Amino acid sequence: MALHVSGAGGLLAAAFGPRKVQRIRAVASTETEERKTKLGGSELKVTRLGIGAWSWGDTSYWNNFDWDDRKMKAAKAAFDTSIDCGITFFDTAEVYGSRLSLGAINSETLLGRFIKERKERNPEVEISVATKFAALPWRLGRQSVLTALKDSLRRLGLSSVDLYQLHWPGLWGNEGYIDGLGDAVEQGLVKAVGVSNYSEKRLRSAHEQLKKRGIPLASNQVNYSLIYRLPEENGVKAACDELGITLIAYSPIAQGALTGKYTPENPPTGPRRNIYTPEFLTRLQPLINRIKEIGQNYGKTPTQVALNWLIAQENVVPIPGAKNAEQAGEFAGALSWRLSDEEINELRSLASQTKPIVGFPVENL
Repeated sequence: MALHVSGAGGLLAAAFGPRKVQRIRAVASTETEERKTKLGGSELKVTRLGIGAWSWGDTSYWNNFDWDDRKMKAAKAAFDTSIDCGITFFDTAEVYGSRLSLGAINSETLLGRFIKERKERNPEVEISVATKFAALPWRLGRQSVLTALKDSLRRLGLSSVDLYQLHWPGLWGNEGYIDGLGDAVEQGLVKAVGVSNYSEKRLRSAHEQLKKRGIPLASNQVNYSLIYRLPEENGVKAACDELGITLIAYSPIAQGALTGKYTPENPPTGPRRNIYTPEFLTRLQPLINRIKEIGQNYGKTPTQVALNWLIAQENVVPIPGAKNAEQAGEFAGALSWRLSDEEINELRSLASQTKPIVGFPVENL
């Protein structure tokens, strides 16, 4: 899930109103379990790279405030291509494509539809679904989590989901939310539970609360990329590694800024333009140029290099957002190879020279 200051307002408004890296091959969905990794201490295994579905159906931040049949078909193609390439882990949320946002279609509804259509053609395909609970101020206690989860399951057309996450920490009542996650596991509605946008302090508290019930906290989904490394600086990444919690990285290619697609003369459209400004993109160019050079040595695109850099950090599952089949296929190319340690360190050093963007404010709660 990718949210920044300018985008968060629109989304929340709509809702309220020696290093060892396992080598894998991104091929057909019949590939063996070696492509997968366990989420934290849970028994849930997911592909080492997932797909974020924030943009599917959204009109508050993505898609130039418009959703139409052409974009619907493109999202469906992204879903099918991901599975064809062996990527079967999809992340959505109840607030993605909020019904209060003009012309939007709920992302959970779309994902459920795509899954149903795919299983009609390919019944044996295994698809892992993650969704999220919105910690809205009027939602109080553990029962609010279960009620929201059941609504999500109805939209998805599923009897259970693989991973259920708290989308962000609430202004109050977080202990009750964590209890609700535990209840969801015990009632068989989810296989694993996680949090999102949690600070180190909140992460440790949630982990300890669930541990008392014998339930592992599987993941913490946070903003993490080559140019946004706050999880390394605020103790979140280290705490995840220490406690055996998988870090799920949203905005792993910085909403397209690390793809090389955007330049000072061609910045992104919509709200992203206020984040990735021409001035920012000018400062970013030396890093982008080096990413391109490294990619050429491997026959890889800048996108694939940026994602591979994240995977190389270990205990990290990136979930880039795929709007179409081309993007989904490109993401699969981030797997089955690895940057050298020298290249990893060089890119980190270059990225450190770029002033980072501002992330989702709740990270600091």
